[in-house]
Amino acid sequence: MKRERIKIPYPVIVEGKYDRLRLSSVIDAKIITTDGFGIFKNNEKRALLRALAAKTPVIVLTDPDGAGGVIRSHVSGILPPEKIIRLYVPRINGKEKRKSAPSAEGVLGVEGMETDLLYDLFMPYSAEKDYAVVHNADNPLSAADLFRDGFTGIPESSARRDVFGSRFGLPSGMNAKAFLSALRFLLTYDEYLSAVRDFYADDNR
Repeated sequence: MKRERIKIPYPVIVEGKYDRLRLSSVIDAKIITTDGFGIFKNNEKRALLRALAAKTPVIVLTDPDGAGGVIRSHVSGILPPEKIIRLYVPRINGKEKRKSAPSAEGVLGVEGMETDLLYDLFMPYSAEKDYAVVHNADNPLSAADLFRDGFTGIPESSARRDVFGSRFGLPSGMNAKAFLSALRFLLTYDEYLSAVRDFYADDNR
């Protein structure tokens, strides 16, 4: 019998897409990837993580190898320590099914962990209470909303995105796609609508 996914009210940071896919079968949460070492050069993603940590604790879960340790250290260095929930998987020798050879250190990553182990790891952080308030997986915010509100489609759109995004700790210069993705993580739809009203009210003073 398939177990129900655990609802987690905190964003979860993992290394790659296969880790995200693996966890998606166990938890119902916002899952953000660092794209491996890509986080080192991705200013937009670092800004997104900082903005999320300003609102809520975040869970950091990386592979139990040297590379995972370096990525964990980097993420920990850009976020307030009191906002980080550090989870660890054990070092287990083995190879993921999709790979033709083991990793450099010969240990399983997050994607290779047993389901029961992942359930036990995340269960202490499950939360039904107020879950809908912080979980934006079904956020209907779309490109059409950004167009309607002047964040795309007009010459001033880029400048408007910069000013509006700065209210939530986002960097300037974000393209429309990255801007939309960040807002969907950071705000509920109602929060977005309220923020837009305030934004234009301030602009008209």
